[in-house]
Amino acid sequence: MAPTLSPYVCLAGTAREALAFYRSVLGGEVTISTFAEFGGGGEGVDPDAVMHGQLDTPAGFTLMVSDAMPGMAANSDGNVALCLTSDDAVQLRAWFDGLAEGGKVTTPMERQVWGDEYGALTDRFGVDWMVNGATPPE
Repeated sequence: MAPTLSPYVCLAGTAREALAFYRSVLGGEVTISTFAEFGGGGEGVDPDAVMHGQLDTPAGFTLMVSDAMPGMAANSDGNVALCLTSDDAVQLRAWFDGLAEGGKVTTPMERQVWGDEYGALTDRFGVDWMVNGATPPE
């Protein structure tokens, strides 16, 4: 197996909703395992909460999401951003607009000084995204 690097987002009780939202924007298939399926997770853990969720998209992205256990911090503190990059401007714009729904655009999707179309946002789950449309060289 070739090495891969996949983002893993830990949310405060909204993992199932987030996975459905990301699937509606990015497409693909979601798999979910609950804490109950693996012994419950301990005291104070909702057995139906998402222990591990995974979205595998047609574009080849893998995004993993879980619910935070008691005492565990969620990732929505602004210290990490997920970055989507492609040379398909139409698809990138659709992803940007979809992810922005219910969230907050921090940088509108527009041509930047480095020549690419770029935008940034915080989605409705508090996850930061950067979307960059790589412009092919002339």
